[in-house]
Amino acid sequence: MRIVVKIGTSTIAHATGQLNIRRVEQLCKVLSDLKNAGHEVLVVSSGAIGMGVGKLHLAGRPDDIPTRQAAAAVGQCEMMYIYDSLFSQYNHTVGQMLLTAEDIHHEVRRHNVEATLFRLLELGAIPVLNENDSVATAEIEGGEIGDNDTLSAEIAVSAKADLLVLLTDIPGLFTADPRKDPAAKLIPIVTEITDEMLAASGGAGTGLGTGGMLTKLHAAQILQKHNIDMVITNGQNPESLYEVVEGRPVGTRFSFKK
Repeated sequence: MRIVVKIGTSTIAHATGQLNIRRVEQLCKVLSDLKNAGHEVLVVSSGAIGMGVGKLHLAGRPDDIPTRQAAAAVGQCEMMYIYDSLFSQYNHTVGQMLLTAEDIHHEVRRHNVEATLFRLLELGAIPVLNENDSVATAEIEGGEIGDNDTLSAEIAVSAKADLLVLLTDIPGLFTADPRKDPAAKLIPIVTEITDEMLAASGGAGTGLGTGGMLTKLHAAQILQKHNIDMVITNGQNPESLYEVVEGRPVGTRFSFKK
């Protein structure tokens, strides 16, 4: 399988913005093992701004755009150093790609992105992608991409992936917000995105992240047009990726294959 794994900020960073070392080490180990088993792996990693906040010892996520962009520049270096170091332990090579909305929506630039992605996969590398927050402000201000859930869906389409996995801070899609409603129930399978689902979802996730359930449903809508499945699951247990790849019930699976 060709699998895109989107790693949310809450998965790789503590609430302080500092790296969750144990979690990231587990993730890289599992992803390396999946690659060893013959799967192709692409990683879309959030967390640059959050990690930059921690690295720069800022009090919290900055309010002004230049400081957020500066935090992204610092955090992106830290993230790639970590990914390179950890994947190298398992004899895997990573390649960084930072994208903007124009890279996705401009026909020629998208073609160039896809050519690079496919060549990286042919060469056996693991592409690590993120929105270029030091240049683009879509994620910061709201724009054509604006979040890594949407970006990961666009990457899954461009890479002709079989599956997109969104690792987040909740176990999947619920009938209501489980952080507010104790009666909320997990929805294990979704075959169609309804207006009711969209209306019931909204708001950002953690203080360091930008995504919420609404952005994940928008990502699913993109994938539905291309018959690519998606799974939302909690990133606290990286080993659950084995079960996801095997097709076992984990989190919420959006099943669009015909």
